[in-house]
Amino acid sequence: MLTVLRHRTYRRLFSAQVIALVGTGLATVALSLLAHDIAGPDAGSVLGTALAIKMVAYVGLAPVVSALAHRLPPRPVLVGADLLRASVACGLPFVTETWQVYALILALQAASATFTPAFQALVPEVLPAEADYTRALSLSRLAYDLEMLFSPALAAALLSWVTYTWLFTGTAAGFLASAALVLSAALPTASRKPADGEPGFAARATRGTRLFLATPRLRALLALTLAVAAGGATVMVNTIVYVRDHLGRSLSDLPLALGTYGAGSILTALLLPRLLRRAGERTLMLPAACATAGLLLALAAATRAAPGGWAWPALLITWAAFGATGSLITTPTGRLVRRSAAPGDLNAAFAAQFSLSHGCWLLTYLLAGRLGAGAGLSAAALALGAVALGAALAAWRLWPAPDPGRLTHTHTALAHGHPHLSGAHRAGNGWRHAHVYVIDDLHHRWPARAAAD
Repeated sequence: MLTVLRHRTYRRLFSAQVIALVGTGLATVALSLLAHDIAGPDAGSVLGTALAIKMVAYVGLAPVVSALAHRLPPRPVLVGADLLRASVACGLPFVTETWQVYALILALQAASATFTPAFQALVPEVLPAEADYTRALSLSRLAYDLEMLFSPALAAALLSWVTYTWLFTGTAAGFLASAALVLSAALPTASRKPADGEPGFAARATRGTRLFLATPRLRALLALTLAVAAGGATVMVNTIVYVRDHLGRSLSDLPLALGTYGAGSILTALLLPRLLRRAGERTLMLPAACATAGLLLALAAATRAAPGGWAWPALLITWAAFGATGSLITTPTGRLVRRSAAPGDLNAAFAAQFSLSHGCWLLTYLLAGRLGAGAGLSAAALALGAVALGAALAAWRLWPAPDPGRLTHTHTALAHGHPHLSGAHRAGNGWRHAHVYVIDDLHHRWPARAAAD
């Protein structure tokens, strides 16, 4: 996996991504503490709304940026987004009202929704070899997991020396360092002109989503993502309320709880390559979604009981389990997307996955924050457990078993002699053949009675 870092340009881009992730991790801890200072016991509601604003920016802007990215030079897009994120981070320590938090978070996440799809679209251009691109995707997933472990630990160390507002300074420094690394990398500079017959903007912006919704395993992936988001939203939104208000523990325990979640995720990610060699994605991901639902329902029951000496270690174990089940689902996601899209559609497919998955997080962030503040932590965990259970059951139904890549199918709309029909044989009023099946310009819908070949 690490061999891809021998590529100088990608090494700098990956370093920029990692540094920005660390800065974002510091901001996550600091934002939780800021919300608690402003809203007290209603911090979960404030944080949930702030994170929901992030998701709105991601869901609304990611497909648009993906459709435009192939025409815009990547360097000014990436550097401009980093500079805007650094400016917003510098302003967060000075807010005193919740509306100010929301306004700055909207600006910050709009910049992130610009940066991330542009970065994802650039990587396959920098690493055209499929094997290198695959390693880069795996390395990126590991970077996200490491950030969940490292950033809370770094935040805990810094909080022993400075107040939490200084964590926003670290966030700004991370974005500035990311911009500097992007500036130092050798990137494509010319804008690409639209080709004759190229789909229009609207078609490009929706292509990945149409591909996602037409592919059974990707529809199941969307349901699985909703289950992951139900558990992850509980951690990201209500950890501060569990630690400070439900258990009455100190601020220094907040990074420990978040770090435990990251530790469960990264340990699972390290074990997954071996697990995937023994079992397919479906075998691992579907039970993980059911386990997430079970954890949430158990958390709802435990929260109703009076907290005792068992409550803190139980919370840490539950948070680590949330990290493990989430990693079991999110880490193989790239494999499913790559298997389900033609090479020319990979960028659109990953942009759709980015947008649709954050739509799931938007829903669960709102549920975790609003229900946690209005109806209590137990009610929030119960509702999210029901969401996760419904999503897991939907995924079982949507994802066919077996799920081969190569399918025998019939074309009825292509004329005899079309290059795609080479090797096909006549079958009724169409032409029948087999190949690795993906949704593209020649295959608009999944075969109703596809057969494995």
